Amino acid sequence: MAKTYYITTPIYYPSDKLHIGHSYTTVAADALARFKRLTGYDVWFLTGTDEHGQKIQRIAREKGVSPKEYVDGIVTWIKDLWKLLNVSYDQFIRTTDPQHISIVQNIFTRLYEKGDIYKSEYTGWYCTPCESFWTERQLVDGKCPDCGREVELVKEESYFFRLSKYGDKLLEYYREHPDFIQPESRLNEMVSFIKSGLEDLCVSRTSFDWGIPVPFDPKHVIYVWIDALSNYITALGYSTDHDDAYRKFWPADVHLVGKEIVRFHTIIWPAMLMALGEPLPKKVFGHGWLVLEGGKMSKSKGNVVDPWVLVEKYGVDAVRYYLLREIPFGSDGTYTNEALVKRINSDLANDLGNLVSRTVTMIEKYFDGRVPAPAQEEDIDNELKEMAVNLPALVEKYMDSLQISNALIEIFKLVDRCNKYIDETMPWVLAKDPAQKGRLATVLYNLAESIRYIGVLLTPYMPDTSPKIYAQLGVSPELTTWDSLKTWGALPQGTVVHRGEILFPRIEEKAEEKQQEASSKEGKKVIVEDEKKNEAEAKSDKIDYITIDDFAKLDLRVARVLKAERIQGADKLLKLELQVGDEVRQVVSGIAQYYTPEELIGKNLILVANLKPVRLKGVDSYGMILAASTDDKDRLVLVTVDGDIPTGSRVR
Repeated sequence: MAKTYYITTPIYYPSDKLHIGHSYTTVAADALARFKRLTGYDVWFLTGTDEHGQKIQRIAREKGVSPKEYVDGIVTWIKDLWKLLNVSYDQFIRTTDPQHISIVQNIFTRLYEKGDIYKSEYTGWYCTPCESFWTERQLVDGKCPDCGREVELVKEESYFFRLSKYGDKLLEYYREHPDFIQPESRLNEMVSFIKSGLEDLCVSRTSFDWGIPVPFDPKHVIYVWIDALSNYITALGYSTDHDDAYRKFWPADVHLVGKEIVRFHTIIWPAMLMALGEPLPKKVFGHGWLVLEGGKMSKSKGNVVDPWVLVEKYGVDAVRYYLLREIPFGSDGTYTNEALVKRINSDLANDLGNLVSRTVTMIEKYFDGRVPAPAQEEDIDNELKEMAVNLPALVEKYMDSLQISNALIEIFKLVDRCNKYIDETMPWVLAKDPAQKGRLATVLYNLAESIRYIGVLLTPYMPDTSPKIYAQLGVSPELTTWDSLKTWGALPQGTVVHRGEILFPRIEEKAEEKQQEASSKEGKKVIVEDEKKNEAEAKSDKIDYITIDDFAKLDLRVARVLKAERIQGADKLLKLELQVGDEVRQVVSGIAQYYTPEELIGKNLILVANLKPVRLKGVDSYGMILAASTDDKDRLVLVTVDGDIPTGSRVR
């Protein structure tokens, strides 16, 4: 019998189109679902929309349509977005679905008949944009503590859920199931919240009617807590005659939620399940926010990034990779377009794309496009093979603990090791010596097999990229499975490779954007140009020519960046470790404002190797790397080497 895995996202509120923060949650859930499918699990991946409430009713009224008509349009847009992002959900639930409505009414009735729901009167402060109630002490300067907008005092007859009854039971459950709330910091917050005292929860409203009617008191509609949270079991047919999915997949393995709704999922939802006598989910993981420099993205604040624009500009797998790799899952992370471009250029273009391209090109060049049979093994081969063979278990360990970014880091360590292996073995040198033909075959086979491992392991994160890798390597479908990674050497000799398009072209910042920015700045100045132009032209005519003998004094060498790190207390300086032939050279370079350390790894640069050593910020520098910059130093680009050439080669 197959192992099962049930994963959910929050159901999103379709008051407006979603932003990149929502995409972050859903893409993460998709990666986990895809990984579990890859490793042999029977997976159910649920997402959807929470469509009721006063806010949507008001928006629909303003637009002159019914609430259902309004949300239908937004839901279609959301489904198209998930299709664009390759989200492989198994079910999309809507709280307007007939089955959901019927089951929610049954749940409400059961809790009422049990005595866990009772009628009373509610008085409190309500924020319509956030759909949240707040006590007087929770307000900040009399406004909503979340979005900062005005709140209104609400007083109405309501039904209440006896949440206060379950405080001790929840604390006991936390103690017995220490992994229930993750990360651990969220657990501490929930324990503190419960110990401060739980109040009974308002679970119906009468001030609007866009919701599920209370079956025995139809002037009330069931409020969000029971309506929305119940989706995780109503989707599976809970309490119906067709509850096979519920009996198969519940309890959920993980509810994936943003940290702002952890309290609802770890206090209110478990208390409801306890009241119903049903098992609790195995884990609730509250990940951090993807924020802008101005703070958390919020539709109500209007500071959002459109995922459609990013995908159209950079490609779906590049965006997915950035979301999953850039931020340790569970922590907050800051989105910037600069970071996205640097991650694409560094990891995807320079490292992964370059590795695949170089390997396939060399197999075509040296072995007529067929994967050769390994012949001459050396110790260095064992290190690469061992790293590849051990990688699947390491990735699985991280994915099981929801450390998605760490899993990707480990995969790209193998990418980096392969690139280093190329530099160490220098296939282009081996190819010149007929006696080294067997050694060359071994090196290229090991690279091809390593790339196959990388392709399989990247499938959950970059589902469009892995098939492109397989196509270039000529990998057959049976060698793209998890089980195919159990044994090194499964890629058959003689497999025909097919060099294709570059997987990830390097992204260059558009010059016109810089020009527009510069023009904007210049438009604010009073410019007196004539004398400055004459002076500049006069200077440009004075060229200090050198002779060939002067140029010959420079010892310019090809150098590959092995390591890069920032120098403490020096904002502009990076310390680089360079491979220059058989020598490793340390160089300090003032490029920190233009390049991140990660972006430099693996680059082939030009080194002035005979420059007199200097000491900068207490760090010795043995040479200088070459770069080009604009006159105003607004942009700087390193001089790199195109093509395969050994490090240490002389630039003439």
